[in-house]
Amino acid sequence: MENMKANVTLDAKGLACPMPIVKTKKAMNSLESGHVLEVQATDKGSKADLKAWAESTGHQYLGTIEEGVVLKHYLRKSSNEETNEKKYPNVTKNEILEKKVEDNENIVVLDVREAAEYAFNHIPNAISIPLGELEDRMDELNKDNEIYVVCRTGNRSDFAAQKLAQKGFTNVINVVPGMSQWKGQTTGINK
Repeated sequence: MENMKANVTLDAKGLACPMPIVKTKKAMNSLESGHVLEVQATDKGSKADLKAWAESTGHQYLGTIEEGVVLKHYLRKSSNEETNEKKYPNVTKNEILEKKVEDNENIVVLDVREAAEYAFNHIPNAISIPLGELEDRMDELNKDNEIYVVCRTGNRSDFAAQKLAQKGFTNVINVVPGMSQWKGQTTGINK
C-alpha cells in the first residue's frame, strides 16, 4: 500500500474545510479521465468530506492512507459522462433556522461538523453526528422529524442531507451558509 501511484499530488496540508474540497475540485478539473489524484491533508474531517464529495460528483474514492498526521486520499477521475455533481435541493438560510430555534419549534438540528468544532461552538440542543459517522449513526435520528442539517459552510451538510434522503428521510433541510455565519444563539466550551 505504500507504493500508491498517483498521476498528480495535491498539497492541502494545514487547510480546513472547505478548502481541501475546493482545491481537489480544481485539481480534478485539470486531470485526465481515469487518472488518480493524491490529496495530502491534515484536516481529520477531510476523509469524510472527500469521500462524500467524490460520491456526489461521480468520481471514485479509492481510499486513505494515514502517515503520521498526514492523510493521503486517493481519488480516481471519472469520465465526463460519469460526473454530475448533485446538490441537495431542499435548502434554507441561517435566518429561517434561527427563527425556528428562537420560537422553540419542534425540529431537530443536526450538526455534522467534527466533534471538536461542535464542542467549541454549536446551536443549543443540536445533535452532533460528524459526517464521517453519519452512515453508522442514522438510527439515532427519527425519519419523521423535520431535520435541519448544519456544518461550517453548507458543503458537508449538503452531503449529509443527500445521504439522509437516500436512506428514506423525507423532511431534511440543508442550512446555508451554516455556522461560519451563524448569528443566532450558541453554546459550547468557554460560553
